[in-house]
Amino acid sequence: MRIGLGAFALVLVGGTVGYLVLGFGLLDAVYQTVVTVTTVGLGPVRPLHMAGKLFTIVLILVGVGTALYTFSSVLEILIEGHMRDLMRRRRMERAIDRMSGHVIVCGWGRVGREVARFLSNSGRQVVVVDRNPERLDTVPHPAVLGDVAEDSTLDEAGIGRAATLVAALETDADNLYVTLSARAARPDLQIIARARNESSEAKLLRAGADRVVNPQQLGGDRMASLVTQPHVVDFIDVVMHDGTLEFRLAEVPVGIASPIAGNSLSATRVHDRTGALVLAVRRRGGDFVTNPSPHVEIEPGDVMISVGTADQLEALSRFAAEQ
Repeated sequence: MRIGLGAFALVLVGGTVGYLVLGFGLLDAVYQTVVTVTTVGLGPVRPLHMAGKLFTIVLILVGVGTALYTFSSVLEILIEGHMRDLMRRRRMERAIDRMSGHVIVCGWGRVGREVARFLSNSGRQVVVVDRNPERLDTVPHPAVLGDVAEDSTLDEAGIGRAATLVAALETDADNLYVTLSARAARPDLQIIARARNESSEAKLLRAGADRVVNPQQLGGDRMASLVTQPHVVDFIDVVMHDGTLEFRLAEVPVGIASPIAGNSLSATRVHDRTGALVLAVRRRGGDFVTNPSPHVEIEPGDVMISVGTADQLEALSRFAAEQ
């Protein structure tokens, strides 16, 4: 397109200069050049002699070809760019429509990128929502361009089928508004919100967030833990994030009809059957039973925090599920 526009400009300048040499005034020369190149069918401003006719013939051949090339290039870029964007949006919309139980990440900043990366590595489907089109050009996941405070944007992201929404926008006010909108749309949706200030945490919880995370506070706690217990922190990082160890930490819910429900760990022989080790049990009320003894009774709805290989944790999940 740049070549075509440059050539067309040269044709206009050359035609104007040529007609000036033939005795035309400046305005008449520009007018005659435009009329000739665009082939609108208007006659010459003044009678043309042999030299003027020959120059006009050359200008028509060169100018019309250049104009057609330029016009076709511009039209091709506009149509192809529009169609490419349209097809990309359609594919993305179809991909989101097929999702269920996915995670909506609101905000493609530093926090949002890390959340999406970890979830994607964990096998979870992610939909990113951001109002900045330049940011979305770098998103490797299905994405929605729009204001997350608008209900239509959340609907486009599939909030009706999502399992979790992560509000990771830049300001606490934006995260508060997103939390209110999402909670109104889905009372049963899990919402995790980011907070920059400690004073905003209580407000986000009142607005409907299930969990509120302060990255600055977590970063400070982690740095302090590296000072006091560096080996513990490294072990947890490797188990939870690194992937170099075979063992993993996982939470395993106990179903109502599970053979574990209503029995103790020793009675059901959880470790012998699955190989996984139960580190803690979280009751439905939220209390933890850490390092549970073999005689601790597991109730329906409890969550077992367990460690083991992927196969062992999968076997424990099947054993603890409803049958």
